[in-house]
Amino acid sequence: MSDITAEQVAHLAHLARIALTPHEIEHMTRELGQIMSAVERVNEVATPDVPPTSHPIALHNVFRADVVGNTLTTAEALAGAPEADGTRFVVSAILGEEQ
Repeated sequence: MSDITAEQVAHLAHLARIALTPHEIEHMTRELGQIMSAVERVNEVATPDVPPTSHPIALHNVFRADVVGNTLTTAEALAGAPEADGTRFVVSAILGEEQ
């Protein structure tokens, strides 16, 4: 197990403004020690010829390229509207009083 101390855990908790009880400090000391030991084991087997990765399988963007297409004119967009003022939809206010 890594040699992290209860004093170090208490200091880190103080820096992070986290109030820990003595029992929680003891528990976190063991937990952090185990985490640090696991990281040390990974560092032992990591070799310089293996690049670090965040995912074991290469990920690729699955989005299609943006293509400019035909768009509706203002008149076409407003054609099916229940109410319009010529350039925009007319809707009733939902926040507060009618304007």
